[in-house]
Amino acid sequence: MSDEQLKNERREYQFSTLRRDDLNADPFKQFKRWLDEALARGIQDPTAMTIATVDAEGRPWSRIVLLKGFDESGFRFYTDLQSRKAVEIQGNPNVTLHFAWLQIDRQVIVSGHATPVDRSEAATYFASRPRESQLAAWASHQSEALSSRESLDAAYEEVSRRFDQTDVPLPEHWGGYRVAAEQFEFWQGGQHRLHDRFRYRRDANHWIIDRLSP
Repeated sequence: MSDEQLKNERREYQFSTLRRDDLNADPFKQFKRWLDEALARGIQDPTAMTIATVDAEGRPWSRIVLLKGFDESGFRFYTDLQSRKAVEIQGNPNVTLHFAWLQIDRQVIVSGHATPVDRSEAATYFASRPRESQLAAWASHQSEALSSRESLDAAYEEVSRRFDQTDVPLPEHWGGYRVAAEQFEFWQGGQHRLHDRFRYRRDANHWIIDRLSP
């Protein structure tokens, strides 16, 4: 694609509008409403979210993970505890989550503070995963350099043999995080780039809602 084609690559956002009267006063209920709509419309990977972290030098990094639960205590996801994201969270627990439901011109941003989930909670979730995913968690040391794809496949075969006759236990290096939300933004794409944006920010024991300029 040429630069000229890139400059002209755009579309109008015409799916819907978002007005203050449409919003639930509780951002968690508003998030659930939008997530339920994304699920009902069959949007691919509706629970996919980009998580952004910052390293020790202040450089941001982002990657996609899957949301595995949420309530007023926070948004939960699971990962290798020695991965890049986990190391960066240990150094700076302030993170941002981004949900992009582009087929319905919607985005949600959640800014908050990440803390590890209890070991028992991680174990319960791990036990619900497909066996192949459990084995992969043992075989992969996420974010570490690999000599080859073959070495990864060999590690998977080795753990498959090791746990051939038993349940796959939770690895010591694997767990989850809960992101306690401190701020939300709900974005609905609008015609002529006049998008509808609303921010929820916590003030004492209630949420303040602001409309933001697009």
